[in-house]
Amino acid sequence: MASQDTPPPVDAIPPSPWQRAWGSRPLAATPASGQPVGDWGLAIDAPLRIADPDAHPWQGDADMVVVGLGGAGIAAALEGLERGLSVIGLDQYDGGGSSAANGGVYYAGGGTSIQREAGVIDDPAAMEAYLKCEVGDVVAPETLTRFCHESVDNFEWLRQHGAPFSPALHPTKTSYPPLDKYLYHPDSSLAGPFCAITPPAARGHRTVHRNGSKPWGLGAGIYNPLRAAALTLGLDFRSHAEARQLAYDSDGQVIGVRVEWLADPAIRKRHSHLVAQANRWMAMLSPTFPGARITYAVGFRYLARARALESSARSSAWLRARRGVVLSAGGFICNPAMVQHFAPEYAAGLPNGTLGDNGSGIMLGVSAGGDAGLMERVSAWRFLSPPRAWGQGMLVNAGGQRFANETWYGARIGDEMIERNAGRGYIILDRRLFRQSFRDAFGKDVLGFQRDITLVNALFAAIKAPTPEALARKLGLSPVLFAQELALYNKSARGEAPDRFHKSPADMAELTQGPFYAIDASVDARMFPIACMTVGGLLVDEASGAVKDRSGAPLRGLYAAGRNAVGICSNLYVSGLSYADCIFSGRRAARAIAQAPA
Repeated sequence: MASQDTPPPVDAIPPSPWQRAWGSRPLAATPASGQPVGDWGLAIDAPLRIADPDAHPWQGDADMVVVGLGGAGIAAALEGLERGLSVIGLDQYDGGGSSAANGGVYYAGGGTSIQREAGVIDDPAAMEAYLKCEVGDVVAPETLTRFCHESVDNFEWLRQHGAPFSPALHPTKTSYPPLDKYLYHPDSSLAGPFCAITPPAARGHRTVHRNGSKPWGLGAGIYNPLRAAALTLGLDFRSHAEARQLAYDSDGQVIGVRVEWLADPAIRKRHSHLVAQANRWMAMLSPTFPGARITYAVGFRYLARARALESSARSSAWLRARRGVVLSAGGFICNPAMVQHFAPEYAAGLPNGTLGDNGSGIMLGVSAGGDAGLMERVSAWRFLSPPRAWGQGMLVNAGGQRFANETWYGARIGDEMIERNAGRGYIILDRRLFRQSFRDAFGKDVLGFQRDITLVNALFAAIKAPTPEALARKLGLSPVLFAQELALYNKSARGEAPDRFHKSPADMAELTQGPFYAIDASVDARMFPIACMTVGGLLVDEASGAVKDRSGAPLRGLYAAGRNAVGICSNLYVSGLSYADCIFSGRRAARAIAQAPA
């Protein structure tokens, strides 16, 4: 066999169906050609086969190399270090990703210490019974069972490393708890039919961390202590390093990764400033607030300047992974071209993610022969309350028919609206509820962004008509179907008939007082943007996190975690479930690597 490094032969790694769908060129392209495996500005190169790894000019080596140091990446790194592995952590930016930037909610149950302090009764079986309704069959039943039974251990692991939580309980329905409450119901468990399946339990554990009065940027309360613990244990963290290519040996095991990185500290500082400005503008407003379209655009301008700096100042470096590579670089919601290709019906939504969510980790796995799944799945969050009055109203599609329980968690409503109702949704209110929405907006537990969304839509976007028939005609709905739906809704609101979506009469209001109003809640609503995140990714062996090829066999030395992989939250999302899956899957990958033969 040749001693020099060579590209794979033409038939070594045939293009997968995903690569063919992406229009990629054959993976036999030589690395020197710079020819990308995929498109969308990622420039991922075909993997390099290294015949003699010991003779290759590595610029660093460790037992485990983690690509993307967000929630899943830091969990893998810390678990690996605790098990005696040496670890290099790579991040295209400064680390943290969407896990640090999110609302700081972690989904945990089964009887955590915080639940017990708050007097919340829960056990793993009850947690599993509820999550079956959300998770469906995207993971095997035994994986969901393991996730629920490991929930307490994973949560206590966070606390042991300094992540702060509180038992201050918010017991009622809300899209996000008041800033002085930290344990709440982050799902649909209080609503029908789910509350009849298993007793509701508060499983949303929000970390005790503040970012002024903003409900984002709080995930750092969990991330930062884990990162500090990993650095103390010897994590070799290399920021501003973008992974572009994998390497494997003559036996087919992934053994390393090539990064393009900013070696000059002064340039890294300048790059960090540009990225920080981009993130500041993108996080200035909630993605559900109308003006967020403008702030996101400004953020992407700063990102373009950072990209220009990268193209002129980067250099290449190869890093060796003696036992395994973990891909944990997030989803692809911030790569508009990928979203348009895989999930075009969600392209009008606003990305709920950070700049690193560009799909690069998924593409790296595909380049090595990994298979991907559920790439069309996007979690779109259409919360209707607060204000409570909107949740008491009626949500209808373009035909004038209801399609959801208006008190369900926002991702379930968004899924029903986009996947089965062509992305159209209108909140129907009568005069009394419309006026009540203004009072609700200034309730003591309503956050600023929730209040502002209510006021902007009620004042500037509400469609008004004197009668239901006139409102239906203004909206282009069928007046006959709309009238029938309204009559059924009012009958259920009076308690005269059960609601077919299991909505309680206590959560409903008769819509009888004209004039009548409609708030456009559609996927492309001008004044009511919908926040979206991708939940598909690489298919993995669920016992180890190893990336699977198209035959279902695990690829040696390559693992995926978090939103680089299909996981617990890849069907329907509830608040904190992705963070919990990041910790679960990151630790799983590190355990597998530690147990693999050296």
